[in-house]
Amino acid sequence: MNTAARMESTSARNRIQVSQVTADLLYASGLSTWVAPRKNKILVKGKGEMQTYWLKTKAETGFEPSKSKSNAETHTESSMSSSVREADDISDLDGVEAMTKTQRLVEWNVEVLSSLLQQIIASRGGTVDPDDLVLSQKEATIGTGKTVLEEFVPIIPLKRFDAGELSKRQKASSIEIDEEAKSQLRSYLANVATMYQDNPFHNFEHASHVTASVKKLLTRIVNVDDGHGLRTSTDEVDLADMAGHSYGITSDPLTQFSVVFSAIIHDMDHPGVPNAQLVKEKTRNAQIFKKSVAEQNSVELAWGMLMGEEYKAFRACIYQTEDDLRRFRQLVVNTVMATDIVDKELQALRKSRWETAFANPPTNQYVGASSDDCKATIVIEHLIQASDVSHTMQHWHIYKSWNQKFFMECYGAYKAGRAESDPSLNWYKGELGFFDFYVIPLAKKLDNCGVFGVSSHEYLNYAQGNRDEWAREGEELVQEYLEKYTEMNKQQQ
Repeated sequence: MNTAARMESTSARNRIQVSQVTADLLYASGLSTWVAPRKNKILVKGKGEMQTYWLKTKAETGFEPSKSKSNAETHTESSMSSSVREADDISDLDGVEAMTKTQRLVEWNVEVLSSLLQQIIASRGGTVDPDDLVLSQKEATIGTGKTVLEEFVPIIPLKRFDAGELSKRQKASSIEIDEEAKSQLRSYLANVATMYQDNPFHNFEHASHVTASVKKLLTRIVNVDDGHGLRTSTDEVDLADMAGHSYGITSDPLTQFSVVFSAIIHDMDHPGVPNAQLVKEKTRNAQIFKKSVAEQNSVELAWGMLMGEEYKAFRACIYQTEDDLRRFRQLVVNTVMATDIVDKELQALRKSRWETAFANPPTNQYVGASSDDCKATIVIEHLIQASDVSHTMQHWHIYKSWNQKFFMECYGAYKAGRAESDPSLNWYKGELGFFDFYVIPLAKKLDNCGVFGVSSHEYLNYAQGNRDEWAREGEELVQEYLEKYTEMNKQQQ
């Protein structure tokens, strides 16, 4: 009775609130996209805090299997598929046509993270214990008392493995993830997807596109002496040989998992406007975080949900010690914060660290930090930054598709009164400047750090080619964007 009464009193007009038990039944029935977790837990007398869920409407779930797709929907899905596959091959999901696009993306992300979890478990000899009381106590306190930005550190100490450990490491292919943990992983990612807002650009499709690029770059890390690359997940690679040339990134699967995980959650609940606008509007999050508002909010939401009791088996696959828990948290904080490319202080810090770590000869101004840790931290940051704008470094039609989506988002914000100036007036010149002063220099850094092999050359070549193509066609495309926006608005009225 307490639970029912509290759920009724904390509900909202025209919304249906359901309990964790009901949500679990929907997940078990393959209907995970029918519910979305409430951002704030409710307090139930005698039971404490409880996670509840909103039951989504038909329009929100997009679950209308009886209707055929429109040409526009078919084109959108085709564009999504080609763009993400361009970054890396998404698992073949033939035979699941009844799934929505979001559900298919969730399944792909499940497979990506499952593969990395196998590697993590193999690296610690197959150990998985979800009932560690001491670790549970640490989980309850980590990340408390500070904002996410205050947790940011210039250099992350990575875990080091000696050659003997690496040569004896269990093969990841021999690890089977527990069904409960796999189910929790799927549930978690489905909930992450629902917490992305329906923006033209900053949505779950974009997160999956970024994830695909991160996965591609991680699997292309090379031995700079011999030129051996991690071309596919099935390649047999001498980890002991690779570790010294990737600054430790390839030898630690938890590092790789953390970066991919960060890519998936990095824009959760993004409002579709920049941080400066949120600060100007004095939103609740802006008052809490002050700067890097959207990025800090994404970490808070994703981490808070991950720490729920319903994801204990999933968490046990990620880490088994306090050191690994803290390193996972730090990697997520640093990686997501790296996606804020506007904050001037963070920009200046990244620039100075790059110049220090990759100077010739190298110097190290960070006391107690190894040269490899400095370089690894910087490489991870640049990897996620490149992936966040990877559409600018891929085929022209992919760049054009995502550029249009971003224009629609920015122009829509302007029309809604959430931007001071009309973005269409400077969109053409702004893109040229973005290529010249951010994208191309970033692609050159990927090349100069020497760990990504041919991928860094590909990214740079595409960036330069897209810049030239935009210079030729950009002004006409902006006019096309405006016409499409007007047409879309007429159809919605």
